[in-house]
Amino acid sequence: MIHVAITRVVRPGQEQAFEQRLREFFRDAEAARPDSRAYLLRPLGAGRDYGILRSFPDEAAREAFYASDLYRAWSAEVEPLVEGAPERRELHGLEAFFRGAGAPPPTWKMALLTWLAVNVAVYVFGHAVPLFVPALPGPGTFLLVNACVVAALAWVLMPLLTRAARPWLVA
Repeated sequence: MIHVAITRVVRPGQEQAFEQRLREFFRDAEAARPDSRAYLLRPLGAGRDYGILRSFPDEAAREAFYASDLYRAWSAEVEPLVEGAPERRELHGLEAFFRGAGAPPPTWKMALLTWLAVNVAVYVFGHAVPLFVPALPGPGTFLLVNACVVAALAWVLMPLLTRAARPWLVA
């Protein structure tokens, strides 16, 4: 699996139009390439830097996507809504959680922060799931706890922790 982080700076006042066109593009791209996934990362507060995470099964799929008429048409369509060209870089391993400008943090810092997040998530969901679903058999509990841990890491804990630890990560 190949993960690519793209950053687009949206012109002031064009955020809604950009998001609408991006939702349509995501829908059309998924219909054309169901083996690829995309995720939108909205800026916090008054920021205008939008993040897009794309996942491809292999290099050939990535290259075919960026060479497609669909991608070229969408790029031309959003050109008036954005400032400058997209910044695109491939992510590897833990680096996918630590996206941002410049080089990724040292591996030991990424691993330590991930370890902290995993411990919190496993502790919380390891205790909560059996309380909320007590009749679930052991393997079901195991699978549900792990699904909750992964979701919490991807959409809650890692974004919060990387934002909070940013000064330490880049120091």
